[in-house]
Amino acid sequence: MSFLGIDLGTSGLRALLDPADWITALQGAVADLRAAHPQFASLRGIGVAGHMHGACVLDAQDRVLRPAILWNDTRSHVEADALDADPRFRTLTGNIVFPGFTAPKLAWMAAHEPDLFAQAARVLLPAAYLNLWLTGEAVGDLSDASGTSWLDTGARDWSDDLLAATGMTRAQMPRLVEGSVPAGRLRADLAAEWGLSGSVTVAGGAGDNAAAACGIGAMAEGAGFVSLGTSGVLLAARDGYAPAPDTALHSFCHAVPGRWYQMGVMLAATDSLNWLGRVTGATPAQLTADLGSLRAPGPVRFLPYLSGERTPHNDPAIRGSLTGLAAATDRNDLTRAVLEGVAFGLADSLVALQSTGARPTRLMAIGGGARSRYWLEVIATALDVTLTLPEDGDFGAALGAARLGMVAAGAGTVEQVMTPPRVTAEIVPDAGLRDAFAAAHRAYRAAYPAIRAIQ
Repeated sequence: MSFLGIDLGTSGLRALLDPADWITALQGAVADLRAAHPQFASLRGIGVAGHMHGACVLDAQDRVLRPAILWNDTRSHVEADALDADPRFRTLTGNIVFPGFTAPKLAWMAAHEPDLFAQAARVLLPAAYLNLWLTGEAVGDLSDASGTSWLDTGARDWSDDLLAATGMTRAQMPRLVEGSVPAGRLRADLAAEWGLSGSVTVAGGAGDNAAAACGIGAMAEGAGFVSLGTSGVLLAARDGYAPAPDTALHSFCHAVPGRWYQMGVMLAATDSLNWLGRVTGATPAQLTADLGSLRAPGPVRFLPYLSGERTPHNDPAIRGSLTGLAAATDRNDLTRAVLEGVAFGLADSLVALQSTGARPTRLMAIGGGARSRYWLEVIATALDVTLTLPEDGDFGAALGAARLGMVAAGAGTVEQVMTPPRVTAEIVPDAGLRDAFAAAHRAYRAAYPAIRAIQ
């Protein structure tokens, strides 16, 4: 048997705004898989991982009413602030109502696109939209629904009160299932088109970070990862539900029953290095190639708030800064400052996690930025946490989605399937630089209110 994991990310299958483009991209990916892998004919399970918080708004005939509003769109910051002022949202969801979450997007539509809002018969997250296309049924999973601001996260169900607060009803929401149980079966016409003869189970699926946790086997208390992608994520699995919305952590249902996870999110991780590359005319690889051995942070300080920030500030208006520049400052100084700034942003998330009782001592490093050994040494020392690297292969959201498809199809239990990959390297904190990085992190934290006051 074979199993298919689909990662609908922010670029790739990946972040075309029109959901119809996602279908076209998925069909193209399936055609490539069929051509390259004869075992595709034995497909028995599918899981979808999707970028969270996006609003796919459909009419009564399941036609898309407008381009999807994605996770990094902060147009609804006024509506988010208004909803967050209602204490029911933090109490029931366990989270701040962030501008990128789904509920304020619909509140924005009600205010700015009332005719379209009136036609909204169904609102689906990106993964649930693909589930609808694959199965004909509107089904979403709890990990993804956790980022809508409509979910009672402790009860693992929609909150009718929160839906009503944004003019919505349960009838407009997808049916919710755990990510590792069946959402439905692959449509017969699709199965025939793809050359499949047996029944194919489609799992509930997951939000992208929960799926990545499934991909690296982060199931038990404290197990987790640092992800260096467009955004930066520090995630820890939790055995129980311990919300702490005042920290700007995300407290979400995991993709498997009876588990939750918490994560801090920074909006510009590799995006910060990409920005420096654009303004200096160098690729990220060129920027990091000649940094040499790890050294103490210098006088140049970078605040990586290029698109605002979530954890710990919940500040969509803040913007980044470079301070401490001198005539002698060179490109390597700027690069180190950017890498350190992102690391200190992740350290802010770790402080927030520790305040809830989480105590991760080892985290797996994933994402494109994890290819830089220097950056990993910076992060390990800034967090004072050992980082591990998995063996070669993709251990991200696509693998996690495939694993959810396996469990949903009955090919194994969560414990049998969601196992960690083999570790090929460890990056330990530099004991000789620990104090210097701790002092630089304190200065970094003090810089935020000062920069905020002049913007």
